[in-house]
Amino acid sequence: MGRTTVMRPVVRVDRGTARESFDTLVAEEPLELRVGGVPVSVTMRTPGNDFELAAGFLLTEGLVARAADVRTIRYCTPETQEYNVLDVELAPGVAPVDATATRNFFTSSSCGLCGKASIDAVRTRSPYSVADDPLRLSPAALAALPPRLRDAQQVFEATGGLHAAGLFDARGELVCMREDVGRHNAFDKVIGWAALEGHLPLRSHVILASGRAGFELVQKALMAGIPALAAVSAPSSLAVALADEAGMTLVGFLRGESMNVYAGARRVTFTK
Repeated sequence: MGRTTVMRPVVRVDRGTARESFDTLVAEEPLELRVGGVPVSVTMRTPGNDFELAAGFLLTEGLVARAADVRTIRYCTPETQEYNVLDVELAPGVAPVDATATRNFFTSSSCGLCGKASIDAVRTRSPYSVADDPLRLSPAALAALPPRLRDAQQVFEATGGLHAAGLFDARGELVCMREDVGRHNAFDKVIGWAALEGHLPLRSHVILASGRAGFELVQKALMAGIPALAAVSAPSSLAVALADEAGMTLVGFLRGESMNVYAGARRVTFTK
C-alpha cells in the first residue's frame, strides 16, 4: 500500500530570510480500476482504503446495483507491486459493466465528472428514495459537524492539503470519515465502507463535505440513500436542482452557527 503522506525538501521564506527544511505533502497516485480484467477508470487518489474506493465508485456510478454484486476486490500482482491497479470480480450472474457508460479512462482528482461519456450517464437513478426519510436536524446539530470532522482529519492536520467526507448518524455521531486528495474519492470511500459493511441504504444519516458540494457529490449521496448533505462551502446550481428534485436536504456554507439551506429545509428544525 502506498503512503498517505510524503516528506519533501522545501525552502521556507520568512520576512525575506530563507532556510532549508522539509514539508509533509499529501500523497497522490493513480489508481486503475478494472472489472473482470477490463479497465473502466483511472482516478488520482490518496492511497488507502482502496477497496472501499472501488466499491463506492462502482455503486455511486451505477455500474453495479448493490454491494452483493461484487464478489471480490484484489490488487493486481505483477512482479513489481505498486498497489495502483485493482481488479473487481463480479458475483455469478451479474452482467458485465457497460464500459461506454463509465468515465473516460482518466479522471482527475479535482473533478468527479471529468470524462463522462455524456450528462445522461451521470443522472443514474438511485435504487433508494430519500424523499420520505424522517431525519430531522437542528441548526445546533449541524453546526457541530465540521469541528467533529476536523478533529478526525489526521492527514489534513499533517498536510493541510486534502478533502474529507464524514458520515454522521441522526444524533450527530461520526460513523465514518475518509480523506482523499479528491473530494469525490472521499465520498466513494465512505460509501464503499458502508457497502462492504452491509449498511446501505444509509437512511437517517447526513454526510459532510469539507469543501464545496457539486452535482457529483449529491449524486453519490443519493445512490447510497443518504437524505442530507452538508458542505462547508458553496453548492453548485445543478447540485441544488438535483437535491430539490430528489427530496434531499442540502446545506452549504456551514460555518459556525451560520448556514444556508438550499433544499429540503423541512428537515431542519428552526426556532421561530
